[in-house]
Amino acid sequence: MIEVIAQLIGGIGLFLLGMSLMTDSLKAIAGETLRLWLIRFTGSPLKAMFSGIGLTLLVQSSTATTLATIGFVSAGVLSFSHAIGVIIGANIGTTSTGWIVAFLGLKVSIASFALPLIGIGSLMKLLGQDRLAFTGVALAGFGLIFFGIDVLQTAMAGVAEHVNLSTWSNDTLLTRLMLVLIGLVMTILLQSSSAAVTATLAALSTQTIDLQQALALVIGQNIGTVATAVLAAIGATASAKRTAAVHVIFNVVTAIFAFFLLLPGFMWLTQSVPFLAQQDHVVVVAAFHTAFSLLGALIFIPLIQQFERLIVYLIPETEVLSTRYLDNSLLQVPALAIAAAESVVRKTLADIYTLLVRCFRGEIIASMIHTQELGTILQKVAQYLENMPVPQSKADQQRLISLLRLMVYARILHGDLQTAANVETLKTQPALNALVLHFAAVLEKNIPYLILDPSEKLPLELAEELTETSLWMREQQALARHKVIEQSAHIQVSAAQTLNQLAAQRWLEHVVDHTERVAKILRDEQQIEA
Repeated sequence: MIEVIAQLIGGIGLFLLGMSLMTDSLKAIAGETLRLWLIRFTGSPLKAMFSGIGLTLLVQSSTATTLATIGFVSAGVLSFSHAIGVIIGANIGTTSTGWIVAFLGLKVSIASFALPLIGIGSLMKLLGQDRLAFTGVALAGFGLIFFGIDVLQTAMAGVAEHVNLSTWSNDTLLTRLMLVLIGLVMTILLQSSSAAVTATLAALSTQTIDLQQALALVIGQNIGTVATAVLAAIGATASAKRTAAVHVIFNVVTAIFAFFLLLPGFMWLTQSVPFLAQQDHVVVVAAFHTAFSLLGALIFIPLIQQFERLIVYLIPETEVLSTRYLDNSLLQVPALAIAAAESVVRKTLADIYTLLVRCFRGEIIASMIHTQELGTILQKVAQYLENMPVPQSKADQQRLISLLRLMVYARILHGDLQTAANVETLKTQPALNALVLHFAAVLEKNIPYLILDPSEKLPLELAEELTETSLWMREQQALARHKVIEQSAHIQVSAAQTLNQLAAQRWLEHVVDHTERVAKILRDEQQIEA
């Protein structure tokens, strides 16, 4: 019996390790695809649902799809109603694991291709770089999944010899509820509904459990997936809490319908319809798993607007608009975490430039500008970046470096804003005041591009215009500086006034120079993505 338990634990461990390797690699490869797909293909709740299915099939992780959804709801790119559609789709897409196990994992000789997959994937990881290496890890993970299933099958055959589960096969309400509870506990312990469903399919294939027991376990395993979402939402942003609430309500309500309608219906169909009666019970369970999520979609898609209003009412937004993007759960997918942090930094830069423009035009007095809130936001971004793991993808590493450079200049410009009183001195010189107003006009033209969605980059022509303006202003300032010194030499202005004017000019040069650096970073970032 000890050997059987060891095999059972080892098989589950191999499956979880394989899933982790495969999903992490696919997330690294498709991190940017997640962002772009969610932006482009979620125009309606139905489209959003199909996008959720497609993305989950692509990365084999409903968690990755959900995390991407959280980030873009926070950023305002996705409406919450569309996000609900994506989450429903992710629940449907994640049932693909059951079909893969049913048709491949338990139908063919696994060892004949699982071990070669692990070997080929490992070689690709050792010899390849970037995408090829990630593909190799994903391939090795895929092989480990099936090798784990093989070990699980052997272990479950041993369990059938040592454990008598016939007491749980009677068709009573209490028995079915207990099986649902066992399925729920399995998912919580394994932290993966895919692993729990796979263990159930392996047990069914070796006749350790019967069909009705398997269906009840799957219901519980689907409910168990909400535990991870609830734990992740504790202390998280309102978007994460709302997403967790969607998971909980969707899975619990669907489970109730499945328990009282779908489970008896499937049992009746497999006994009454000859075609279904001839099907392998493993395939029937995979179909039941998909039908579970489809049933939830049929219930919730027509009521999505009411569902949205209920969740928003129950969980109101309390975080500052900017920092609500910084959801710690996004750190699991670096591409999304980088995009979230970039959104905050760019929005903060836009706020800094907006205040400078208003100050340049005399709409507000420099001494009345309060920079504490902006400083707090930048501090929160810095803390978020400290927790961010180093991305495995080279493209994500380059984007992170660009983000760090942008963060440096955001802090410097925040410091420049704190000494914006220099503007009052610049206004005393007509030539310098003209430069200031020209610079304000150029800034105003570029500010809107800082607050667009993270995938929208500063147009190259605007970045170049800003660079040319900066060069021109340096030339004009050199002439203005010479004029100030000349006036001082002819005792037209006092020495103190001369020093103040020169200091104010130096401050303006710094602002212009730092703005040019920001434009170059955004331009380089666009060229990297191109």
